[in-house]
Amino acid sequence: MPLFPTDYQPDFSRRDPAPGVDEFFAQRWSPRAFRKVAIPAETLTAIIDAARWAPSCFNEQPWLIMTAATAEDFALYHSLLNEKNQPWAVNASVLGFMVARRHFAHNGKPNRWAAFDTGSAWMSLTLQARKFGLYTHGMGGIDFPEIYRQLAIPEETYEVICGFAIGVIDRPEVLPTEDLRDREFPSERHPLAEMWRIGYFRK
Repeated sequence: MPLFPTDYQPDFSRRDPAPGVDEFFAQRWSPRAFRKVAIPAETLTAIIDAARWAPSCFNEQPWLIMTAATAEDFALYHSLLNEKNQPWAVNASVLGFMVARRHFAHNGKPNRWAAFDTGSAWMSLTLQARKFGLYTHGMGGIDFPEIYRQLAIPEETYEVICGFAIGVIDRPEVLPTEDLRDREFPSERHPLAEMWRIGYFRK
């Protein structure tokens, strides 16, 4: 039973997972309509801890996950999103940023897989949130220079990858603009044949 039940159920009928694919994957979605709900500390800890178990090159675990802990932090993090993300993200329960360490800890060499591995951590975090009945939304629309500056992140050592929101899904009608409301449905996916090559690359 989800910890955060809601009477709104998105329509996933446009999605067509292959037989055998667990519906949990096809029903992962990035909504923008959230209902402000306090997430208990132990629940957020479990969500973030799930990222700790993601795979990474040399078990480097290069990810750093930053979340807003207070109302003041939330306001700051919210200000670091771009103007298209701010109107809907204000209703999220948690705002945060995914950051990757640029170099291997064991030899100091550049880690070309750091962003890839941090993406694995993000997916782990996302799926754990769904287990609790919560939704996440990753954001590339963020103010990168200001994030480095205002959050005191050393840019030579860490790379900011994306922002994210966690929260309880709400109905599309709560979104502030018609454009956002019109886009608030689970998107389809490209056919499997477009992303899978067996043997040599071919069109």
